[in-house]
Amino acid sequence: MNKEQMTTGSAREGRKGTPQVSKWLFYLALLPAIWGICAWQGWAWWSWASAPPKIAETSTSPAEDAAVSIQIPEGTPSQKIGRDLEAAGLIRSSSAWNMWARWLTLQNREGGFQAGTYQLSPTQPLSAVADKIWKGEVVQQSFTIPEGWSLQQMSAYFEAQGFFPAKDFIAVASQVPYAQYPWLPSGLPHLEGFLYPDTYQLDGDAISPEAVIKQMLGRFEQLALPIYQKNQKNTKLDLKEWVTLASIVEKEAVVASERNRIAGVFTSRLNKGMKLGSDPTVEYALGIRQTKEKPLTFKQVETPSPYNTYVNVGLPPTPIASPGIASLEATLNPENTEYLYFMARYDGTHIFSRTQAEHDAAIAKVDQQLRSTQ
Repeated sequence: MNKEQMTTGSAREGRKGTPQVSKWLFYLALLPAIWGICAWQGWAWWSWASAPPKIAETSTSPAEDAAVSIQIPEGTPSQKIGRDLEAAGLIRSSSAWNMWARWLTLQNREGGFQAGTYQLSPTQPLSAVADKIWKGEVVQQSFTIPEGWSLQQMSAYFEAQGFFPAKDFIAVASQVPYAQYPWLPSGLPHLEGFLYPDTYQLDGDAISPEAVIKQMLGRFEQLALPIYQKNQKNTKLDLKEWVTLASIVEKEAVVASERNRIAGVFTSRLNKGMKLGSDPTVEYALGIRQTKEKPLTFKQVETPSPYNTYVNVGLPPTPIASPGIASLEATLNPENTEYLYFMARYDGTHIFSRTQAEHDAAIAKVDQQLRSTQ
């Protein structure tokens, strides 16, 4: 082969190799573009999948934005949670949920998806929904028990709120949990007086008579019991007598400035061996409530009952209501007074008297005022 032939052959080989190199350069140049397109499509999908199913600003009605209640039973796998959320319209994609759940796990975050009842909005992004369930921000139900309420009033309230039947509450309140609360006085037939009046919150799926009573006894133990323990040496009353007298003071005292004086009147009567003569004890015994228009009758006041302090000397066998802190403290620090009687004016205040004659005059005065306004 001569030189010319060799040169020609090399040229051919060069021309054959150039398309190969150009093709690979093309693919190499195209690869980042493909990656970019895939990344863009992946991000676009994730942006869609993790976005709220509904946008609050564009919803056609407020009902579309309303929270959805969903219950997650104990032990539910995260994949099942995702499917349930998607079916409920709270997230757009259970696949996106599974990806986010794995991401949370890789972050080594403490805790995990928790069981319970949740109120979730379709206007929240997937991450916010997951965060709420991860932290266990379950539905909270609040309830408020006013000072001076009895077990019967509480039970009717819980039933009216749709929590549970009144009879179930009464049944549980009649089972005194001495094992958990050994400080409770022995021989109690029920928990009247020891369920502390306050505002409470419980997990929505944990509302039960047992849970409610546990919280209320715990609050009494936390707030009321230390007051008695601190002042126990300064009173003749044992724990049950203290709460019982405080419950009567709670029912009688309407105006705060009279509370200690009323406690002083009852304390003086107890010390003198006099009957307390408290209307609320008769009302409790008969299961009634007197009003200005319909006061207690002589027949009702004379009706025998262990709770009737017009008939019996001393305190009733149990409290008649749940007293608040003010009445509990007033009972331990009663006013040192010469008054032995008081008569309600039906405006929240009372006329206090030292003798039976003064008391009779006060009764006549109030009766005359009532007749003049009828």
